Amino acid sequence: MKQRNRNTFHPNRKLLSCALASCLAMVTPHVMAQSTSATLRGVATADATVTVTNVDTGLTRSAKAANGSYSIGGLPPGTYRIEVNAGGQTSSRAVTLAVGQTATLNLQEAPPVSAPTGDATTLDTVRVTAPMLVETKTSEVATYVSQKQIEMLPQNSRNFLAFADTVPGITVTRSGVDETTSLRSGAQISNGINVFIDGVGQKDYVLKGGVTGQDSTAGNPFPQSAVGEYKVITSNYKAEYDQLSSAAITAVTKSGTNEFKGNFFWDYTNADWTARTPRQRLGRDAVTKRTAEQYGASLGGPIIEDMLHFFVTYEGKDIIRPRSVTPGPSNRNVPIEALPPAVQELARNTTGSPFNEELWFGKLSWTPGDAHLVEFTVKDRKEDDLVNIGGMNTASYATSRTGSDKRFDLRYQYSAENWLNDAHITYEDASFGPRPVTMGVASQYQIPAPGQENNNNPAMQDVIFFGGGPDWQEKGQKGYAIQNDFTFYGWQGHTLKAGFKYKQIDISALQRQPPNPRFRYDILRSFTVPYEVTFTATGIGTEGPVESDSKQFGVFLQDDWEINEHLTVNLGLRWDYEETPSFEDHVTPASLVAALRSYGPINNPNVDYDYNDFISTGNNRKAFKDAWQPRVGFSYDLFGDQRHVIFGGAGRAYNRNQFDFMAREQYSLAFQSYTYRFNTPGHNCSNAPATCLQWDPRYLDQAALDALVAANPNNGTTVYMIDNEIKTPYSDQFSLGMRNAFEMFGHGWNSSVTLLHILSHDGILFSKGNRLADGSFFPPGRSFGSPPPSNLPGFGQLLIGRNGVETRLTSLLLSLEKPYTTQSGWGATVAYTYSDAKENRNNHDTFTFDYPDLEDVAFMKSLGVPKHRLVATGMLDLGWGMNLSSKLTLSSPDARESLDCISIDTWNCYFNPYYADTTIGYKQLDMALQKVWDTGTDLQFRVRLDVLNVFDWNNWTGWDGNRGGGRNPANPNSVANPNPNFGKRSINNYDIAYPTRTVKLSFGLNW
Repeated sequence: MKQRNRNTFHPNRKLLSCALASCLAMVTPHVMAQSTSATLRGVATADATVTVTNVDTGLTRSAKAANGSYSIGGLPPGTYRIEVNAGGQTSSRAVTLAVGQTATLNLQEAPPVSAPTGDATTLDTVRVTAPMLVETKTSEVATYVSQKQIEMLPQNSRNFLAFADTVPGITVTRSGVDETTSLRSGAQISNGINVFIDGVGQKDYVLKGGVTGQDSTAGNPFPQSAVGEYKVITSNYKAEYDQLSSAAITAVTKSGTNEFKGNFFWDYTNADWTARTPRQRLGRDAVTKRTAEQYGASLGGPIIEDMLHFFVTYEGKDIIRPRSVTPGPSNRNVPIEALPPAVQELARNTTGSPFNEELWFGKLSWTPGDAHLVEFTVKDRKEDDLVNIGGMNTASYATSRTGSDKRFDLRYQYSAENWLNDAHITYEDASFGPRPVTMGVASQYQIPAPGQENNNNPAMQDVIFFGGGPDWQEKGQKGYAIQNDFTFYGWQGHTLKAGFKYKQIDISALQRQPPNPRFRYDILRSFTVPYEVTFTATGIGTEGPVESDSKQFGVFLQDDWEINEHLTVNLGLRWDYEETPSFEDHVTPASLVAALRSYGPINNPNVDYDYNDFISTGNNRKAFKDAWQPRVGFSYDLFGDQRHVIFGGAGRAYNRNQFDFMAREQYSLAFQSYTYRFNTPGHNCSNAPATCLQWDPRYLDQAALDALVAANPNNGTTVYMIDNEIKTPYSDQFSLGMRNAFEMFGHGWNSSVTLLHILSHDGILFSKGNRLADGSFFPPGRSFGSPPPSNLPGFGQLLIGRNGVETRLTSLLLSLEKPYTTQSGWGATVAYTYSDAKENRNNHDTFTFDYPDLEDVAFMKSLGVPKHRLVATGMLDLGWGMNLSSKLTLSSPDARESLDCISIDTWNCYFNPYYADTTIGYKQLDMALQKVWDTGTDLQFRVRLDVLNVFDWNNWTGWDGNRGGGRNPANPNSVANPNPNFGKRSINNYDIAYPTRTVKLSFGLNW
């Protein structure tokens, strides 16, 4: 029988809000802090003056110890000299602060494990004796990625986010074809993540990558050489973080210092330095002469010492990916010689799939006085990518995929004795625009499936594609924002925070597929007379992109209350609101409303939904107002020495609906796709006269195709409609853990163990709105598949968008770290994640055609999420200017999709993912060796060798997910003909996950 989830738990949306609101009623000040700045606090001698000075930039902040405690916020991450003046005596020490850290340094006592000791009297002494303070007294589930790790750990892409998987709970994956990188946390996919750079969110409002520049690209969202360090918060972040439902990554950029410093690098790899894939070794795939170069330079220094500094960097990336055309299908082996001469020429032309990216970043930092900090940053990213080439796609069928991203940020920070204000004015302009290389008629040569050569209307298999390309999109976001964060330290034991953000952003989305008429030919019958054409014609509404002048507003309160030396409580509440006029003001076309009201099946009393809930009058849609997000946490220092701390928390976090989904109901009507068939031998279409034609060469002209639908312009088009009361997706997060700082083998170590539980809700889902004559979705005896074929009169199929996708995650996160220090010359990290991840829709898919909705669909294993994952890194100074680093990644098999049909006679099927029959699903060891030559001047020369997948382990991806079928008469709940190869490697499938062993050589200069 079909599995049903009869006990699905839907938390009360108001319950958590009311609980925390009661606590917050006692907190009257409205205040807030900046997510990238560090805070230093602790106890000191009464009336002592504590002064911190950044040793690189000269930035200075001071505070008096009131009632024996002090707090200094708004500190850019870096190394600081701490001077304490009390009773006419001055002492000093040095510390290093990390991004977004709230560090505790008690100046009356001996420093804790991993804190610096001794006096810091000179600049050189400060740099040597200033290890990182350990942040243990936080309720966040957070881990840091240091600048040393970014610089030294092996990698191939120079995407700074590639190191995020050194944190438990984070997975970074790289595709093999277009070399795209994606990031996910837990059971949720990449669009649940947000990245904050210098406190400003980089959210992509249109596409699914989570942040701009991270979807469908081989490029990087930000220059790695501009990133100082970053923090990954897997769960239980504070109220300042917005527009996310899984992990938050907060990074700080580098700044110029009082010393001129520069850097140049050049990375190179090619096909001769890359091991062959199993398919290449068997001769099944051609060996392509791929080359990749990455290069760049950075420079920073003082314009006015201790006052005005600059930093600028450039990074470029060029990838050449040769592609060869191989006519398909693989089980037919159609020779190139069997094609017409002109098509043979296209097939024999080996072509390239080049990628180019340019990244610029610049920063000015001005400190006109001890209380002031002004920063202005600029980022400019441009990329061009030629894709959709190779295999069955000839070069003429390619897509030119362009992207750009410009961001400007003006920041002003003012620090007083008991408060800090941090303001940003930002502007962004990001776009993504795939275009066909060829505009014109597209041709798809096909061949009947084996055994169907003599059938009428046989199933067809693709052979080769040429002509006009298949992808035309125009999507982007542009606008400005103002955000202000305020922090107050004047209330004993409390750090009170408040802030707001207002953003006005123009969002646009257009998708025209196919942009070119696509003719299909049965090559067993004719190379010149097609049997079918699919094309797009202008329909209802605008021909341009769907645009929305959206307005976003967010406000939050936060109180970090240090009740005593043991217990700290974090109370926060956030509210977000967004207006999307293109959705809220949309008016459903009258012709569509008339079609709905005349469509009998959905007017039947037995139908399971009310189509009136999807008809928009322009007045009945309102912006979502219920995005209240209480967030509460605690930390308990067992002995008051920061060595053993129990922490935990609970909170809610709202993401946002991707505009690409919200705009679909408009641009699907504006550019409507039609399919007509031609009555040709072997492809008789007389049973569907409305879309059946006799072939005429004039149909090769778009104007003739447009004329076909002019009389009835909507016939056959897919209609998208969205629930008028669509909600915003969110997650509820719960965590409990313990951190430890301890000595082992004469070195300071940090460890943590965390139990995590995350429930995400209200992901958008489009399902079939068509129904059978009696209003039902399934015919009698079926409970899966076979969606109603009946079309909306005058249109095609009807798809309705509602909230429905959910995930459940229970996870155990373990981490162990020995921080790198120059004194020890080595560092190591271990991150282990156990995940019990479930979802009610395969891989967060936004479409389902097998069920009317997800109400009774069982939760299943989340695709792509392994139960066990281990990432370990190490860095070691070898002496003589040499250092070695490594990264080991191991995981159990991830869940893979499979359809389970126990009894095909009644079609009781359901999706039932499986794990491949292997112990280790993925394994990879990367290593890097670097040598630095000191020339005796300020100039250093370095050479580095990175080897990815050192042992060339094959990580197989071709597993057999067919369980078999047929009903066993003796046992209806068993399979009569089980597949003995189920879960094992598919026969003759040699596909693997990338990379194979790859060697990369780098040269660089430091000065």
